[in-house]
Amino acid sequence: MKKMVNLLYLFLFSLSMHCFVACLASNTKNITTDKYALLAFKSLITSDPYDILANNWSRSSPICNWVGVTCDERHNRVYGLNLTNMDLRGTISPSIGNMSFLVILDLHNNSISGKLPKEICWLRRLKFISFSSNKFVGEIPAALGDLSQLQYLRLGDNNFSGSIPQSIGNLRQLKFFTVVRNKFSGFIPQTISNMSSLEYLGLSSNSFSGTHSFDIKRDICNISLFHVI
Repeated sequence: MKKMVNLLYLFLFSLSMHCFVACLASNTKNITTDKYALLAFKSLITSDPYDILANNWSRSSPICNWVGVTCDERHNRVYGLNLTNMDLRGTISPSIGNMSFLVILDLHNNSISGKLPKEICWLRRLKFISFSSNKFVGEIPAALGDLSQLQYLRLGDNNFSGSIPQSIGNLRQLKFFTVVRNKFSGFIPQTISNMSSLEYLGLSSNSFSGTHSFDIKRDICNISLFHVI
């Protein structure tokens, strides 16, 4: 009996050590995953005129000290990425979808081009996205409507085209939504009227066509929309 008890204690001790080591490995992997995702992002930047990323985003320095990177100390993960007004050129690496704790993604006023990688739609904690004043092309991924925590979505002043997906209406927490000065066409989705938190809507300077199946001002004025442009 004593031998069985000892074996049980040994088993439980081994199991707890395995879990402890696994947790440590998981934490290391998580912050390391963020680091490699950002290095992949850097690798697709073809022009960094002020050498901000070139001089600061180094493998040898802590990721949380990098310019534009904010970390969540509690979870030891990257929380925010803010690279506004840096004149960066290039495209967004799909690896950005691995930064699962990202809440803020702000690339405003650069010259980043290409299509939005669908992997951005994996970032379910995102609350703020600003890709305004860049050179993005293509359509808004329909899966963007899965980002249920999103509150600010700024896509103005780009070369986006196609139609706005119906799934955009799933963003019930969205307060600010603008796609001004793009090349969108087709109908404005009626599902926009489902955005019960919306305060600002910018749709001007696009190529929307046809008769709207709903009246924007009439159908959305009751959900605290203050500006329709």
